[in-house]
Amino acid sequence: MKRLISFFKSERVRSWLLIIFGSAIGAAAYPMFLTPNAIAPGGLTGVAMILNHLFRWPIGITSLLLCVPLFLAGWKQSGLLFVVKTVAATVLFSLLIDLLPLPPVTDDILLATVFGAVLLGVGLGMILKGGATTGGTDMMAEMLHRQFPSVRVGVFLACLDGCVILAAALFIGARAALYALINIVICSYVIDLSLSGAGKAKACFIISDMADQISARILHEMDRGVTLLNATGAYSRADKNLIICVCASKEIARLKQIVKKEDAKSFMFITDTHETLGEGFNHWM
Repeated sequence: MKRLISFFKSERVRSWLLIIFGSAIGAAAYPMFLTPNAIAPGGLTGVAMILNHLFRWPIGITSLLLCVPLFLAGWKQSGLLFVVKTVAATVLFSLLIDLLPLPPVTDDILLATVFGAVLLGVGLGMILKGGATTGGTDMMAEMLHRQFPSVRVGVFLACLDGCVILAAALFIGARAALYALINIVICSYVIDLSLSGAGKAKACFIISDMADQISARILHEMDRGVTLLNATGAYSRADKNLIICVCASKEIARLKQIVKKEDAKSFMFITDTHETLGEGFNHWM
């Protein structure tokens, strides 16, 4: 049993599980929401949907063939392992689009746009966390992100997919293109959310002359880790202690009570964290 648990905890296995389940979840968005309502959600799959609308070509196989030049480019830039994972994700994702026996969920185009975007975004986010892409514009976005890491993957993805939206407006219709634009915006947001976390934890910074007392109460009453840093006031030149503590949003009220009780003259500011990894929060992938 321990061997089985350690097997599934290994980084390699978890990355492949993310790719497999992400491909299935993302592919399910097409027969359930997108394809029945003619929503082309950007990317090479969106191009394939336009071709399917014009010539009835199968969406999955067409998108797979369109990805071949990107595989060659990715091989040179990103390395063999990335390309192998991406080829596997692309083949699985593309085949599942055509093969999943899932009926349409709704003919309401707005509902299909929103829920299709969420499902697709979750799937693509899982694939990206597994160290792969589905070979379309998300692969291009990942490659660009590696060159310009200050720009998020979702931003690159939205820009590249804008070109597909214009093509959808020309060949499918302006109404479908507008819904596709909504789909891309939601999908890009969900991808960034799944990659960086939902920001539910709070990072708290406290400057106080009673740092030892505050830290002790946080450690024992809240069971949260605390870090103390030496700081110097720029105006007074006095030595201060800076307390750093990360806690859940629901614990903020308790933390404020402790700080106020021990030192009402302290200075405190709180920020959101996009992702918190370590003991007491999310596990390292």
